[in-house]
Amino acid sequence: MLKLGIFGVGHLGKFHLNNWKEISDVELVGFYDPDDVSAQDVSEKYQLPRFLDAERLMEACDAVDIIAPTPFHFELCEKAIKKGKHVFVEKPLANSMEEARILVKLVKESNVKMQVGHVERFNPAYLAVQDLELSPMFIEVHRLAQFNPRGTEVSVILDLMIHDIDIILNLVKSEVKSISASGVAVMTDTPDIANVRIEFNNGCVVNLTSSRISMKRMRKMRVFQKDAYIGIDFLNKKTEIIKLKTPKDLEAFSFDLDTPHGKKTIAILNPVIPEVNAIKMELEKFRDAIVHNTPVIVSEVDGYRAMDIAHQILHKIKNATINT
Repeated sequence: MLKLGIFGVGHLGKFHLNNWKEISDVELVGFYDPDDVSAQDVSEKYQLPRFLDAERLMEACDAVDIIAPTPFHFELCEKAIKKGKHVFVEKPLANSMEEARILVKLVKESNVKMQVGHVERFNPAYLAVQDLELSPMFIEVHRLAQFNPRGTEVSVILDLMIHDIDIILNLVKSEVKSISASGVAVMTDTPDIANVRIEFNNGCVVNLTSSRISMKRMRKMRVFQKDAYIGIDFLNKKTEIIKLKTPKDLEAFSFDLDTPHGKKTIAILNPVIPEVNAIKMELEKFRDAIVHNTPVIVSEVDGYRAMDIAHQILHKIKNATINT
């Protein structure tokens, strides 16, 4: 039985708690949260012991789940790793690149598993394309959210866009060549809306737009590659594929298209979307990696790479603001 402690029982922390209670072979030891109101509510609702000392909770556990605000990630992760505890930490990995570098080094030197909470990797719409041979040459992303004061301790880049940065780095098997970006702080002191263009060495180009001050919500990614278009709707859990028909696409809806190079048959596919609770799945995969000593799905290195690109974007936006 894996003994686990929760660090942070705010809005997202409660989602984690609800899911951990449904995951087998895991014993919830207790939680740590300095907020007395949240702590009392959780103690009463979940009948879970509250620890007033973070280190005491760590010492009572095999693994920790850190859902505290980003500025506290480094301190809690560092303590847990040094105590030999496995760590699940919400994205972003840390509050600065220096903190992230230290955590990556600590994990490498230790014998612990560390997984970063890039939950969109487990979104059913994204899981539906995992078996496809994806070689993107152009990607367009829109992630729009209505304003919510929660999470505004970091920019929209580190709050929202970092989800898509992680997915893109997972899809595009090439190094980043160049980044251009613009962003505006509207409701907070950091960018609330941003547009970014990333070019990769293999020729792939990515356009990303993220906003947390929109009237409507949207989380869509459109992937274009030779002979195929893949549309992924992370919000509504839908995936569509339009491609040149192959013998494998016998049951797909198809139609003929006359082109200057002859007639081509186009197939439209709607892959089966697995019925998956993304948060529960990412936590289960973290448990499995510990129990079976297998690699985690989203490692601390993945979290570092996504942070690195995010901070390069923030640097570009800052320079563009200074120069205007």
